[in-house]
Amino acid sequence: PGDRLNEALFPKRSYGEDFWALKELSLTIPKGEATGIIGRNGAGKSTLLKIIAGTLSPTNGEVIVNGRVAALLELGSGFNPEFTGRDNIFLNCKLLGLETAQVYEKLDSIIEFSEIGDFLDQPIKTYSSGMKARLAFSVCVAIEPEVLIIDEALSVGDIFFQQKCFQRMEDLLSQNKTVLFVSHNLPIVKNFCKTAYLLDSGEICFHGSSSEAIGRFYKLQNSQQAEDRKGSLAKATQERGKSKSSLENKANRSSPETADIADIAAWKLADGNITDSQAKVLGISVLDNLRVPTMVCRVGDSLLIRAYITTGTLN
Repeated sequence: PGDRLNEALFPKRSYGEDFWALKELSLTIPKGEATGIIGRNGAGKSTLLKIIAGTLSPTNGEVIVNGRVAALLELGSGFNPEFTGRDNIFLNCKLLGLETAQVYEKLDSIIEFSEIGDFLDQPIKTYSSGMKARLAFSVCVAIEPEVLIIDEALSVGDIFFQQKCFQRMEDLLSQNKTVLFVSHNLPIVKNFCKTAYLLDSGEICFHGSSSEAIGRFYKLQNSQQAEDRKGSLAKATQERGKSKSSLENKANRSSPETADIADIAAWKLADGNITDSQAKVLGISVLDNLRVPTMVCRVGDSLLIRAYITTGTLN
C-alpha cells in the first residue's frame, strides 16, 4: 500500500515490476461454436476471459464482443454471502441487465435447473462450492446469452449436474450461441470444443483443432519438464562429483545409473536399507524417446521403463 501511494504521488518513479499477463495476442471466436482455451497455470487464460467478459480492461488494444455475455469465472463472484440464494438470483440477473419483471419470468426455470431445493432461502455463505456452481450456472444460462464464458467452475459439481450443464450448453450451440470454455480437464475440452487456443506465458502458441491443441500442450509440458529434469540431473551430478553418494558407498557394484535413482526415479524404495539377501527393486524410472526421465506422455509416445534392482545386501 505504501508503494502504491508513492507511485500515485511520484508517477515518474516505479516502485514495482511490470508483469504482462497477456502479450500481443489476437484471436477471433467464431459464432455458434464451442472454443476451448488451454494452457498451464499462469498462462493467462483467466485474464483473457475476464477481459472478454468486461471485468478487466486491457492495457492496450481492444476487445469487440457482439451480443450479451454471461460469464462463470471465479466461483461465487457476484454473490453476496449474506443474501439468500433467491436474493442472489435477483442480484445477479440485475447485474446481467435484466429487469425485475424479466427476473420473475425466469425465476422458476432458474430454481428448477439449479436443484437447490430447500436451501434456496438460506444464506449463500452456508452453501457448498458445488451448490454455488449450480446456482451461478443456472443464472448464466437463464438469461440466454449470445456468448457464454466458463472458466473451470463446473469442475466442483457432481457428475450428474455436469452432464446437465453440458447438455444445456449443447442446446445453446444449436441456437447459434457461442461458448468459450476453459478447463484443465483436457478430455472434456477435446469432446466438447471444436477448436482450441493454446496459451503459454501470455501468448498464443497454437490455434486449431482441439485434439491437436491438446497434443501441442502435452509436448510443451513434456519439453519443459525435460529441461527441469536435465537441470536437476546436472546439479546432482556436480554434487556427486564433490562427495560420493551414500548409495555408492554402501554398494561398490552400483553403476552410475543406479546412483541416479534418487534423482530420476518415478518411484523408489522408501529407504535404501536392505537387510537380507533377497532381490529388491530400488526404483523405477520412465524415460521418453530421448532417454530423458519424464512424468508426462501422450498417446502414441514411445517410453522406456527402467527398473533398478539389487540382488545383494545393503546396510
